[in-house]
This record gives sequence, C-alpha cells and structure tokens, in this order.
Amino acid sequence: MKTSDLTVVLNGLEAVARAFIKINGNEITKTLKNSSLNSVSRSVRTSLEEKVSEAITYAGKPDSLAKIASEITGRGAVVAESVKQYTAFIVKQTPVVLKKEIPSDFEINHPIIKDELSFTVLEDQNVKTAFDETNEQKMKEPFIINIPKSEPEVVVSSNEIKKFSVVKKKKIHSLSQLSERAQERKVPSSQFARIMSYGALAASMGIGAAAEVTRRKLGLKTGKESEANTLLSENPFLTEANAKRIVDTLCKVRGAALKLGQMLSIQDNAMINPQLAAVFERVRQSADFMPKWQMEGVLQTEYGFNWEEKFAEFDPKPFAAASIGQVHRAKLHNGADAALKIQYPGVAKSIESDIKSLMGIINLWDILPKGMFVDNVMSVAKRELRKEVNYKNEAEAGKRFKKLLEPYPQYLVPHVYEELCTTNVLATELVYGTPIDKLDNKDQDLRNWVCENLLRLCLMEIFLFRFMQTDPNWSNFLYNEDSEQIVLLDFGACNEYTPEFVSTYMSIIKAAADQDRKGVLKFSQELGFLSGYETPIMEEAHVDAVMILGEAFAYKKPFDFRQQNMTQRIHHLVPIMLKHRLTPPPEETYSLHRKMSGIFLLCTKLGAVIDCSKLFDEVYEKYKTSK
Repeated sequence: MKTSDLTVVLNGLEAVARAFIKINGNEITKTLKNSSLNSVSRSVRTSLEEKVSEAITYAGKPDSLAKIASEITGRGAVVAESVKQYTAFIVKQTPVVLKKEIPSDFEINHPIIKDELSFTVLEDQNVKTAFDETNEQKMKEPFIINIPKSEPEVVVSSNEIKKFSVVKKKKIHSLSQLSERAQERKVPSSQFARIMSYGALAASMGIGAAAEVTRRKLGLKTGKESEANTLLSENPFLTEANAKRIVDTLCKVRGAALKLGQMLSIQDNAMINPQLAAVFERVRQSADFMPKWQMEGVLQTEYGFNWEEKFAEFDPKPFAAASIGQVHRAKLHNGADAALKIQYPGVAKSIESDIKSLMGIINLWDILPKGMFVDNVMSVAKRELRKEVNYKNEAEAGKRFKKLLEPYPQYLVPHVYEELCTTNVLATELVYGTPIDKLDNKDQDLRNWVCENLLRLCLMEIFLFRFMQTDPNWSNFLYNEDSEQIVLLDFGACNEYTPEFVSTYMSIIKAAADQDRKGVLKFSQELGFLSGYETPIMEEAHVDAVMILGEAFAYKKPFDFRQQNMTQRIHHLVPIMLKHRLTPPPEETYSLHRKMSGIFLLCTKLGAVIDCSKLFDEVYEKYKTSK
C-alpha cells in the first residue's frame, strides 16, 4: 500500500463514517464503546506518536528513518483495515433506513465510494413489513464494500495487530536503599556494652584533640581549614578525624546518641564547615543495621515464634535504618505492601545511660559553651525520646496527622496497620518517593511548590493544629511524582502545644513580620526567652535575631532563599547571646525551632523562591478565625 492510496482510503472511509453516524449515531456510539477496536485504536495512535517522536530524534540518520517509516506504514495499514472492517460491520447491522431519518444535508461525495454504496430507502407507510423482510435477508448475506485498489488488499492478522500495539508498561517503584557505608553490626543492647563504646570514643577524641592542638601550633592547617570561619571551627575536638570517630560510634550504638547526631547533621556552613558536614551526613542518611538473627529475635518477642505467618512475604534485609529502628518491606495476606519498622533491642532502656555518657564526654572535654544550657537541652531530649521509643505513640500520631491533613490533598500520610503495631514494631502502608533534599536538580517550579507546601505545613502545625512533627530530618519527606504529593513519614517525634503558648508565640512572629521591634521584645519576655533583667546588648541581640528570622515573612514579594544570608548574620550574634543569656529558652521552642530551621535550610538548599509574606498572612487569618 502506498502512502497516497492510504490517504484516499482513509478520506473515503471518513465520509462513510460521517454519513452513518448521522443516520444511526446512537447505535454506532453504543457498539463502539463496547468494541475492542476502541482500545486497539488508542494503542496504535500512541505507538504512531512515539514513532514520530523517534523520527524527529533520528533526523539525519537515514537507516533509522527508513526503519521508522516502514513501521509507520505498517501501522497505518492496520488502522485502514480495522476502520474498513468496522464500518462494514455497522452498515451491515442497518442497511435499510427510513426516509425521515436521513438528514437534509446527507450526501456521499467521494470519487471512490460514491457509486459503490447504496441504501434501501423506505416510505413511512411500508416501514414495518419491508424493514423486517429486508433486514432478515440482508443479515444472511455477507456485506462487502468494494473499493477499487491499485495494489493487492492488505490483509492484517490479529498477531500483526498485536505486534504493532503498544503495551503500557507497569511502572516499577524503587525503594530507597541503605547507604553503601552502612554495615551489618550487632546493636550493643546491654548498658555495659554501650558505656564501653562511649568510653572508647572519649579516649580516642582526647588523643585526636591533642594531635589537632599540636598541629595548629605548628601551623600545619590545610588551606580549607584556614579559610573556614564557622561557629564550631575553633574547637579542636570537632575536627574531621574526631567527627569520623563520633559518627562511627553513633552508627554502631544507635538510639538516643544517634538521634542527637542527626540533629547536628542538619546544619549549614555557618555552623560547621563543609568537611564536618559531609562526615555528619552519614548519620542522617543511614545508620548501621542489625544482623538477621537479632532482628528476628525482636519479632519473636513481639509476635511470637510463628511471626512469619502474619505476612505473605517479608524481606529480611532492611531498606532503611534510622536512629532507633530499621525498616523492612513486607506483603500482607490481603496483597497490600507494608513498611515494618523494627526497634533496635536495648535502645529504650538505655536512653538515660546514653544521655549521661554523652554529657560525660561533653563535660570532660568542654566541647560546648556554657551559654547553650546543654543540661536543659538533654533534659528535653530525654523526655521526647521516651515518647519516641514507644511505637504505639507514633501509630496514634500518624493516624491523627492523616485526619488533620484530609482537607489538603498535596500531602500523603501512610495508612497505619494497627493490628500489627506494638511497642517495638510499627506497621504502615509502604509508600514511594524521592527524598526531598534530592530534588535540587529538578525544575524551579517544582522546588518552589515543594518548599512552599512544607513551610505551609510547618505554620499550620504550630498555629492551626497546635500539634507538630518536630523531626526535621529530610529523609522524613518524600516527593511522589505519580501522585504529585509530598509524602510525610516518621511521626515518632510529635509535640502538642497549649493555646497560651501558641498565642504568645504567634504574637512574636507577627511582630517580626510587621518589623515591630518593641513588640518582639515585649512578647519574648512574656514567653520566657528573656527574664527582663538582661543587659541592653543582650536584648538588642535577641531582637535582632528574631527580626532576621522574620524577614522572610516581612518581605512583600517572593523571597529568594538563594540570596539570603540569615544564618551568617545570626552566627555573628550567637557569641553575644551565649555570653549574656540569663535564662534558657522555653522548652517548647527547642524542637519547634529545630523543625523551623530544618525547613528554612531545606528551602535554602533547594534554592526556593516563595511568597512567604502571603503564606504567613493566609495562615494568620485562619488562626484568627479559629480562636
């Protein structure tokens, strides 16, 4: 079949189709919807579109173009033959029509088929008898449309149609994988074994710090280290070598210590230099995972010796390892895919001893300045971690967030399988997506959309829900390209806030957005950031820091996080606040600010441009309405 012939055939068949649609449109529509030709035509059309795209791609490559042209011709023949046979079928069903049913503008005017197609047109008074007789006789005879051909007719078999049909491929989702540096290592579950690990860390850090002091005195700093100007860069204990020792120990013992290490990993270059940041990245990406026998021991304790009967499938190797547990893929008996988070043995019982061991190292080597009120930080951390190691709390928090976010389709919270949840095992729907911090190579609009909705979520959590997931670990947020949703994971670290706290905190943020320095000072004293007895220099530094953080909400245009230098400016204020602070910040703000700073750092990392002022005003209006 030549291309010109194919065009003539298709034009002619189009005229036939239009004519019969006008005469018997309802019947044709009904038959077409129930016909397999409907799906075949869509499949062939999709395939032709792909081939045209390939033709454009292979421009300038004669062999490739010839192959594509051959396939297009073959597929065109399939279309022509299919339409011809289907038209014949429809005409065969109703070869006799009533005169009153023929549209006034009905006409077949095509050079090939004008004289080859005829109808029996009946007057109204002979409708019933003539129609029945004629129809009965015609149904016994084959119906043929004779179209003159310059070449032999193309005969297309069902196998050839399948050959040219495009089968829609099932999308394969890939789970996140453990870091290549993650190792299978037994979790030290006894307090003695864990204390020994911290003791070894303290000793090795002392040796490393002594070597660093000697190196600095001899002027043996590297170029990168000399250029570093960060808050922690002068501390000889926080060198790259010591950071590696810390990370190795944290990934080995896991639990409370690793959770605190993950907090340190979410910092920018104003806090720790890039070399240290790269080392601490490992504690955020993946801890080590426990061996199979230790993992199975936990499942036997929680589910019994026949624990495997609860699942149709279970993957013994985890696809993720977090601070207090590791995650496995399982398939339930109803066919649903599930994520099973299994807690490391001994973690819950060792929170107290882990915190004491860390505090011992900090105090022994005087790693952190006094003005940070580390004792208060650790006290709050212990209280939050005790809640977090009970996975039943996380299951309830996950269900609560799923309910809260029902009106917001841009967020996806996994379903919780309550019947499989225990204190040490959490079972949820298995969800897929790209970790949020890996979107830095995506287009600007997507990055803006993701960051804007994460910032919106953060503001809604504190001001509208008064219930916040406070872990800013970027691995807890995924972007699902199929559903175009932000997937929210890990609800172990959730805090609830009183209406009184939220009201005063909103007053501080609103004053900062309005550039009201007096208001910031007044409400900061009310909330407990300041005692009222601070020196003017301390009051000035505190208000400056709050105003800097409020700039994004005060700016009446889209705020470009790529150009901001908020962290660097606050960095210069930190020494003053550490020296002159008289009271620790309100306990509620430790985790709240950790979450807020994590989202701001993510916006900076992804180079987001967001109208933060409009976003804040939107939440503020809803807050006022809900009061």
